[in-house]
Amino acid sequence: MSDTPAGITYDDFAKLDLRVGTVLSAAPHPNADKLLVLQVDLGREQRQIIAGIRAHYDPATLPGRQIVVVANLAPRMMRGLESQGMLLAASSDDHAQVILLQPERPLAAGAKVS
Repeated sequence: MSDTPAGITYDDFAKLDLRVGTVLSAAPHPNADKLLVLQVDLGREQRQIIAGIRAHYDPATLPGRQIVVVANLAPRMMRGLESQGMLLAASSDDHAQVILLQPERPLAAGAKVS
């Protein structure tokens, strides 16, 4: 059996609105041990994103860092707080390493990722 997932069409991929975001602040989620609450600048607006990266990142190291965000994901409540997007990260098979995806060089907040 192949580990490669079934393909999607280009039209499916084109529905994603991927943007560069700049982390303004990060703090532990008050009701969840594995989550961080990030405030992210997406250029025209700021968003709150809840991410399961607490075991891998010290919140004090995140402000100023640029990340890639799925900006058109429907908001979702996560342990009592609303998440208004999703950050992208890569992880090892056992999730021992989680690495945030980020641009190679600084870009304006809100820059489109394609």
